[in-house]
Amino acid sequence: MKWHHVQENWPAFFDAITDRWPKADEGDLEDIDGDQRAFISYIAELTAQEPGEAAQEIRDWLTGELPSDVVMDPRHDDHSISLSKKFMPEGEDEFDDDARFGDDSNEDR
Repeated sequence: MKWHHVQENWPAFFDAITDRWPKADEGDLEDIDGDQRAFISYIAELTAQEPGEAAQEIRDWLTGELPSDVVMDPRHDDHSISLSKKFMPEGEDEFDDDARFGDDSNEDR
């Protein structure tokens, strides 16, 4: 994963951050607001490391998968739907109602 994933979905990463760094405080994370340099400084202070060591630890953490909270975030979902446009037939909107597939009606239930 890249830092922009973290920055764009900052609050959704709070659980993943506190899982990795249990001493991290949610209030402090809110103040950081996705700023990478501030986060590196925060982790360095939290773990009593040099900023370079903290930056490497964060890079290692970034090699993992996107947390499910981020994948399930509606903004991420909308972005994925938007990207699907290139696979849609011309004239069809990727955000169109999919009732014709039976997903949006209660008739079959």
